[in-house]
Amino acid sequence: MTQQAKPRILVVHRLPAEVETRLARDFAAELNSEDRQIGAAEIVSRAKDFDALLISSMFKCRADVINALPASIRMIATFSVGTDHIDIPAAKAKGIAVSNTPDVLTDATADVTLLLMLGAARGASWGDRMVRGNRWPAPSLVSPLGLDVSGRRLGILGMGRIGQAVAARACGFGMELHYHSRKRLSASLEQGGKFHARFEDMLPHCDFLSINCASTPETRGIVNVKSLSLLPPDAILVNAARGDIVDDDAVIAALRSGKLAAAGLDVFKGEPNIDPRYREFENVFMLPHLGSATRNTRIAMGMKAVDNLEDFFSEKNPRDGL
Repeated sequence: MTQQAKPRILVVHRLPAEVETRLARDFAAELNSEDRQIGAAEIVSRAKDFDALLISSMFKCRADVINALPASIRMIATFSVGTDHIDIPAAKAKGIAVSNTPDVLTDATADVTLLLMLGAARGASWGDRMVRGNRWPAPSLVSPLGLDVSGRRLGILGMGRIGQAVAARACGFGMELHYHSRKRLSASLEQGGKFHARFEDMLPHCDFLSINCASTPETRGIVNVKSLSLLPPDAILVNAARGDIVDDDAVIAALRSGKLAAAGLDVFKGEPNIDPRYREFENVFMLPHLGSATRNTRIAMGMKAVDNLEDFFSEKNPRDGL
């Protein structure tokens, strides 16, 4: 196959070197080697020279962007498991295939969820700041103190691949598991957890509430004033899914009132421009959306995105097509 005959791929973000090498070998790919942020207007303008886009959740591919894409674009491959940044009905209406990268980031995201739980409960943020700021507390047996993780009750919102991986890890801490999902899992996948058909019914059993569901019209804002009020005293909120699943005003009010003992957050609405009030709290352990951010995971995600592109341009159904 000549270089001119290869499918033309516009790569919106810089990717791991191994993935870019494969793209350059197998496609007529334009790489973003400088990792420059490319806006929607520029992508639409440049897309006329390409057959597919390789994007990530950092690029909001809304209906207006999709409708403005030239007819040459036949596929959008996203370097993510989440697809809330893509208007899939608009893409399908225009005959554009869409794929994502499930499975390969499950373990990394579950690991970060446990990190958030431990960091929030044991005061990782304030402890680190004390040491760095030379504010080591005076010798005391009663202050400062964190909260236990082992043996506590964990409620998981969203018992998909990542939720199940979080549950498996929590079992190592002897936690009592509860979960709410669209449907009950088989006993072999529940890992001893108790299913709650209604989200509200699970909340009184959650010393820790871990958000591991997708962002959908049904889940956006589901963690709000009402749901937070149903949590037991000293509950801890953990979010490694999507920021818009929580109502920021409600969470911040619960932190201020002491209704929430702490929070561990890897994702935020509007990130990186997060609600600045979160920075006020010593008891909020925050990460800059690091859920899948390990070298091996990002390579695997990139390779999966390329697999889907190769499937499509070989006239096969992409293995992770949506």
